[in-house]
Amino acid sequence: MAALEGIRVLDFGRYVAGPYCATLLADFGADVIRIERPGGGEDRKIAPVSDDGEGDGAMYLQINRNKRSLTLNPRSDGGREVMRRLVATADVVVVNVPEHALEKMGLDYVTLAAIKSDIVLVNVSSFGATGPWADRPGFDSVGQAMCGSAYLSGPGDVPYRTPISWVDHATAVYAAYGVMLALFERMRTGEGQQVSGSLLGSALAFSSTYLIEQAALGIDRTPIGNRSYINGPTDTFRTSDGWIVTQIVGDTIFKRWVALIGEPHWLDDPHFASDILRGENGAVLSERMAAWCEGRTSQEAIDALAVANIPAGPVLSPGQALEHPQIEAMDLFRPTAVPGMAQPVPLMMPPVGLSASPGDIRSPPPSPGEHSAEILAELGFAKGEVDTLRAAGAT
Repeated sequence: MAALEGIRVLDFGRYVAGPYCATLLADFGADVIRIERPGGGEDRKIAPVSDDGEGDGAMYLQINRNKRSLTLNPRSDGGREVMRRLVATADVVVVNVPEHALEKMGLDYVTLAAIKSDIVLVNVSSFGATGPWADRPGFDSVGQAMCGSAYLSGPGDVPYRTPISWVDHATAVYAAYGVMLALFERMRTGEGQQVSGSLLGSALAFSSTYLIEQAALGIDRTPIGNRSYINGPTDTFRTSDGWIVTQIVGDTIFKRWVALIGEPHWLDDPHFASDILRGENGAVLSERMAAWCEGRTSQEAIDALAVANIPAGPVLSPGQALEHPQIEAMDLFRPTAVPGMAQPVPLMMPPVGLSASPGDIRSPPPSPGEHSAEILAELGFAKGEVDTLRAAGAT
């Protein structure tokens, strides 16, 4: 039996944070119903990958597997009744909008709890529920920019953002964690509650080391490329056929590193006596490591570092990542048949495993309204009523 079997989730989310929160629940057995406008949501076409260019994009495919799709106009007369019946059957409602928009959508906690007293509402906004920016929209890049990450990234010419949407994904994981806490609390009290998260809050949590350091020391860090402020040699290094990365943290690993490269006298050098000093003097360490890597292939360098038990890895392109033997051995991708694609799509499994009730990919992402008739029948609508709802544009 799946860990969340019997839990129904209504997913009103769009793009990443809300939908991926719901996906993490779906992967472990929750019945997740994605609710979107008739014709499909605006997040379906991002990063198109279908053979004809008309199908769903890569982002949608990864973040909406294991769900059923119901198209719905909740503001229509028939749509309001569908909403009421849906909420009455649900355990969790997932939304990602500014807090003030919940009431306009009829998805505020008071409205939902009046229908289902033990409902759990999770809303993920850009900037939280309070403050002068509470009603503003935002995306992943804004979170990266406002937490200090973009400012500290890159060589210092311009701020760098990563194309990997880590703020969105972190927020989704935090939100799913909040859902599980709320469901656990509901088991004890019988009561639901609202779970709140934000992109900015998640970004600040991930960057909190340097925020605390700034508050305590007023240190005013500036970008230093791929080096680390607080240890070394942590950096990327060119080899004869590519790039590798090392992260040397702690005295024990540093001792192994100096032995490997033949600089044992650095153990007595006061410039390298601690992690923070090695970070401050990291340019010297990186220069020596770069010289060591220069005449080696990436594989030769990584193998030598592995023998010395020093953390290191290759800098991989997306194509190389898909083919790396360690990544293949972890069995984290499930080739999944998707309509419109000639070959199965490698969808990423949840990267956390349960020994007794693991997550799985049971179905591909749904097409718009693929399960509308099925879900409406479950809610007690007769076939004639379903046809009327569809003709009126409610579904």
